[in-house]
Amino acid sequence: MLSYQHIFHAGNLADVQKHALLAMMLEYMVRKPKPMTYIETHSGRGLYQLDAEEAVKTGEADAGIGIAQDWFEQDHPYARALNKLRTQRGEASYPGSPAVAATVLRRDDKMHLAELHPQEAVALRQNMRGSGAKIYQQDGFELAMGLCPPTPRRGLLLIDPSYEIKDDYASIPRFIEQVHRKWNVGVIALWYPILTEARHTEMVEALKALNLPKVLRHEVSFAAAREGHRMIGSGMFIVNAPYGTEDEASRLDGLFSEHFSKRR
Repeated sequence: MLSYQHIFHAGNLADVQKHALLAMMLEYMVRKPKPMTYIETHSGRGLYQLDAEEAVKTGEADAGIGIAQDWFEQDHPYARALNKLRTQRGEASYPGSPAVAATVLRRDDKMHLAELHPQEAVALRQNMRGSGAKIYQQDGFELAMGLCPPTPRRGLLLIDPSYEIKDDYASIPRFIEQVHRKWNVGVIALWYPILTEARHTEMVEALKALNLPKVLRHEVSFAAAREGHRMIGSGMFIVNAPYGTEDEASRLDGLFSEHFSKRR
């Protein structure tokens, strides 16, 4: 299915959770002098303009980064990515996960970005020009399976599908099990939506049953961005979670809880 375009949802509270944790994990990993590999299965266009008609129509950015941008100190790697992009491209700009990663990664690190949607892949190439990233217009699951174990072997894989293909919930645990078997030192970070119908529940239970190492499961709840919107939370399931990820997750728990408890 090639209908999904993240511009309608860019900068929402799910992005805030995902990008804050991603930035912190990469920040810790680049402290070691050895190079690393970053792989992303569903990259979108890499960066977004939140004043675009699509973003304004849903209002998800206003209900997301619009309220959360003050949650992060200026030296937080997520805030640095946001500020850098806004300095370069204007205050309405928002970094997707490829742009967040590019802000943290070093010259010797390798970045592999997959995006199957033709128009999004074209935009991704344009938006990530000069980053050193290799762009692939192909299925991200196939790319990751083919690349792993990557060179350099240290690294992080971000799995961030739209879940418009309902089979993803059933197939992802098996995919992660296979990738981990090939690349047991890799950090594998899966994002998933929490919808009113709780479709993620069986997937998470299947992931837990794999008994993978150093697992961190982090979920946040928030109000629907608009009437009738089914997403009421966001989750990350991380294998080989880097040191400090749990602390950042706990900090986010407090921020989300404080904000939404005040609105009740």
